[in-house]
Amino acid sequence: MELRKPLFIAALVLLGLCVLVEVGASILLPRPVASRADIEANLRSEGAQDDVSVDEVLAMQRENPPTPGLGIPYLALVDGLLLLTLGLMGASLLIPERVHGQVQGVVSLVGAIVALLAGIAMLVGAIGLLLLMVSLFTAVPFGTIAYLAIWGFFNRGGASATLGLLMAFKVTAGVCLVLAQPRFLQNKGLVLLFLTSLLAGAILSILHGWVPLLLVSITDAVGAIIVSILGLVWAVVLFIGALVSILRVLKLKRTAA
Repeated sequence: MELRKPLFIAALVLLGLCVLVEVGASILLPRPVASRADIEANLRSEGAQDDVSVDEVLAMQRENPPTPGLGIPYLALVDGLLLLTLGLMGASLLIPERVHGQVQGVVSLVGAIVALLAGIAMLVGAIGLLLLMVSLFTAVPFGTIAYLAIWGFFNRGGASATLGLLMAFKVTAGVCLVLAQPRFLQNKGLVLLFLTSLLAGAILSILHGWVPLLLVSITDAVGAIIVSILGLVWAVVLFIGALVSILRVLKLKRTAA
């Protein structure tokens, strides 16, 4: 069965949109500004209304605007690798097979190295932010005030809508791939990478939804750590595969010579 190119291109476009949405999430998602009533309600739910002043939280929030989460932007690490893998498959439609075999290993190697470096930096950043948020949240009252002002009111609704949109794009892209060429299902690496992408989004959705609003920024950072680890694992897999591919090409060249 021949590859249905329009469906394959549609899958690439959808995954490209996913990466663009993830990278731009920190800009696109509006940063929540909590009202006095919101702060009072959340403090009562945590039993901290006697320890933390609402006025101090509002003053701190004016000086330090709320920050967006890390989880959704971190999804770009996994989805970027998925897009790179599919893009290399699509490149075989445009360039000769002999040239594609030589280029694929080099491009995969460069992509894997970039992903490894980015993933390590992202993991360290997420761990550092998590430790900072936890230490501030538990340092009543002044640390808690700073935490509430900067991270205490996560845009859970916007994040949920974004994750739902990303999931719809990915599922549609998966359907397009299967319809374009059912034999994609036989590529275990591609299937596992695609499932990892879906799993990462599902993990973030769960972590955003199962805790009170005050703690969502903390669980979002936990989700970012998990996503970055998943991305690093796949970057290592891609790195090893690229090395094997390059060595195989060099061996064939030596044999031909």
